[in-house]
Parts: sequence; structure tokens; C-alpha cells
Amino acid sequence: MVGLAAVLSLAACGEASQQTTPTGTPSRTIFVAALGDSITAGSPGYDPSHGNAKLLGSAENVQSQWEYWAQQADQRLRFRNCGVFGERTDEIARRLFACERGADVLVVQGGINDLAQGRAVSEAAANLDAMVKRGESLGLKVEIAQLIPWNNGYPEYAGKIGALNRLIDRIGRARHVRVLPFYSVLDDPAHPGRMKNAWTADGDHPSIDGYRRLGELAFRLP
Repeated sequence: MVGLAAVLSLAACGEASQQTTPTGTPSRTIFVAALGDSITAGSPGYDPSHGNAKLLGSAENVQSQWEYWAQQADQRLRFRNCGVFGERTDEIARRLFACERGADVLVVQGGINDLAQGRAVSEAAANLDAMVKRGESLGLKVEIAQLIPWNNGYPEYAGKIGALNRLIDRIGRARHVRVLPFYSVLDDPAHPGRMKNAWTADGDHPSIDGYRRLGELAFRLP
């Protein structure tokens, strides 16, 4: 198992280091800033803030992160996990500059807490769009993630999740950035709008198997 520091470290100076492949050819390290809510953080099995992890009763299992599994699939990657449990998109946006420092790639994720707190779908989409635009203005390669299915919010929130994901897809086309298919990767074909039981830990967040699917199947470099 890769150590925690190796999984989540991001060089503060932001300079690309060099790794060596088995053939001896240098391979550039790619630093990814993952900015979002609890789906980015790795809830309920992991929280990047150890203090929050204890407060929220979270374990500290590094495998409960899609970033962990993405790095296992591509050893060039190094992540900064900037996920914060419970944040809306406007709150996530305030942390963009602190998160992106030294990164090559910015992944923007969020929106479900906006919907759960009664915010408009259009407002959440506008905040996500602004983060994508800001990341591009900083010279980063940017990706935006779909919302995942929400078992505990089904069917009440299914329509709003679908509407926001359609707007996220529109942002991707308009800004020419990759949309990470978090929803389709975790959607149960037998029960559309929900995750399979094996893919969710609590009906709100992915299980380790769910995070593995996100890291291995949904994440791709832009």
C-alpha cells in the first residue's frame, strides 16, 4: 500500500519532479488539486483533516478516496485532497486559491449540499462554472465532476441532481473541459438514480468499492 504522504502530497513549490519508469525514461509527476465536498474528501471512511475526521467520527482509511485509486492506476499522479464535508459550492469556491497552489490540474466537484440546503440548481451551476473559469484563468487544466446518485435523497432529489448534472455537462462543452462521469459510474442500472448497495457506505457517500470505481473508471486526465 502506498503511504499516506505519497498518496496525497503535493509539492508546495509546484515544480514538477521527475520519476523514472522501469525503462529508465523520465516521467513527469502530475499534481492534481481536488477541490470539493465530502465526495472529494472521502467520507465517511476518510477526511483529509484529521481533526475533522475525529469530530465527524470518520475513520482514516486512505482507500476511502477516489484520489487514492486514481493514483494506483497512474503512478505519475500526486493529489492534494481539498474536500470539506458539508460545503456548498459557494463555500468550496472560497478555497480555490489555497487549493490550486502549485497544481497542474484542478478537479472541481460539488453541488449536492446546495440542493440539500434548498439552493437553486442554477445557482450551484453558476458557482461551479465560475470555479472552472477561474481555474483556466490561472493556467490550470480543469475537470469538473458530476454529482453522484443519492440513495437517501431518492426520489426527492433525483430530478434536481439530473438537472444539475445536465448543466455540468453544458459547462464542460462550453468551457471545453472534461466532465468526470461520477454519476454514470455509480448509477445502478437495476435501480436508476441510486448506487448499488456495494457501492455506498451509508446511502450518501461511496463505499471503498464505490470510490475505487470513481478513481479507476471516472477520473481521466484532461
